[in-house]
Amino acid sequence: MKTKSFLQMQAYDCIKNSILNGELEPGQLYSETKLSAEIGISRTPMREALQCLSQDGYISIIPSKGFMIRQLNEKDMKASIEVRCAIEGFCTTVIASQIDTPAGKHLLSDLERTLKDMDDALSDNNLEQFIYYDHQFHLLLVNYLHNDEFNQIFQRLLYLIQLTSQDALSTEGRVKGTVDEHLAYFDALKSGDGQKAYGIMIHHLMMPLEVHKSTIEQKNKQ
Repeated sequence: MKTKSFLQMQAYDCIKNSILNGELEPGQLYSETKLSAEIGISRTPMREALQCLSQDGYISIIPSKGFMIRQLNEKDMKASIEVRCAIEGFCTTVIASQIDTPAGKHLLSDLERTLKDMDDALSDNNLEQFIYYDHQFHLLLVNYLHNDEFNQIFQRLLYLIQLTSQDALSTEGRVKGTVDEHLAYFDALKSGDGQKAYGIMIHHLMMPLEVHKSTIEQKNKQ
């Protein structure tokens, strides 16, 4: 595997952060040359960075024109959710079997604190912070296993996860539903009921897809 150069990593991180922060927007064509000049690096590391960003699902490269920020579609949403179900479902089963160990108890404490952070963000009507802590809740579960492959896959899905969350949570009642599902999952995990926790997690992860399909159906009827 080719090692990324410092300038390539710099460009990759800069563009990735700009996408996640909303500074670069979907639907607009961006120039590789212009962006290279703005960041202050040559076109070669920029081109390599863009290739990596394309592979990781952040952008779509338009040959001889530039690139566009990847937009959410049902196929990508379904694929990313199915991958998350496989990973987080497995993590849930392992965690539930170890919930009485020191590591399991430490995780419960971290999850409980993250749930409080979500609640505080909700009280402040700060959806951006709510989504951030929602992601942290799930990252805690994935990171628990110390599986580098899981962590890398989850990181590559980060942008699609963010888009999926924004899409689902814009639907009325979905924020409360997310909170309720997290709490139910936490309670099942705390009691060591892996089967129940697993079922709640799969339902929770699949829900945005159901919300998306329902929204599309309603628009088509109008």
